[in-house]
Amino acid sequence: MKKAEAADKALIIEILSRSFENNQSVNYIVKQDSSRINAIRALMDYSFEMCSLFGDVWLSDNHQACALVLYPQNKRATFKAILLDVKLIIKAIGLLGIKKTLNRESKIKAKQPKEPMAYLWFIGVEPNQQHKGLGSKLLQEITNDATAKQLPVYLETSTIKNLPWYERFGFIVYSRLELSYNLFFLKREADI
Repeated sequence: MKKAEAADKALIIEILSRSFENNQSVNYIVKQDSSRINAIRALMDYSFEMCSLFGDVWLSDNHQACALVLYPQNKRATFKAILLDVKLIIKAIGLLGIKKTLNRESKIKAKQPKEPMAYLWFIGVEPNQQHKGLGSKLLQEITNDATAKQLPVYLETSTIKNLPWYERFGFIVYSRLELSYNLFFLKREADI
């Protein structure tokens, strides 16, 4: 695993876009029209940029898996961050989706603790490379990095079949949010 560079951005956006194309949580946020795939790419672009500013972007050694980790305690309202928010609204959410998205984000923030953390925003593996251990290796390295930083790891997932996978790495479900789908909140303590 290596920290990604700006030159890796297009690859990471494509891996994540393909990995999350049918994800309920992602599709709840992005515009559901003929440009849906481009909206997903715009969401992944936004997430890449935010993690580049306030977190880490990881890429597997074989360039087939990646992860975006945000450190919310480091997040600040910078000019660039505000521009990224505006770009996200225009390209991914749409004006009609702002209220629904803000409502969802407010409910998520209410369930997340206010402690320093490593927030695993996205982890994805190129779809034709899934089930070969790449995601597991990447997740293990991410949790090792967070443990070295003495930070718990938090994440949400709407993919029920992934819950046992996360649990194998020491994550526990600590809450759930019902939207038009179930969103599960998971935590892994720093000292595991």
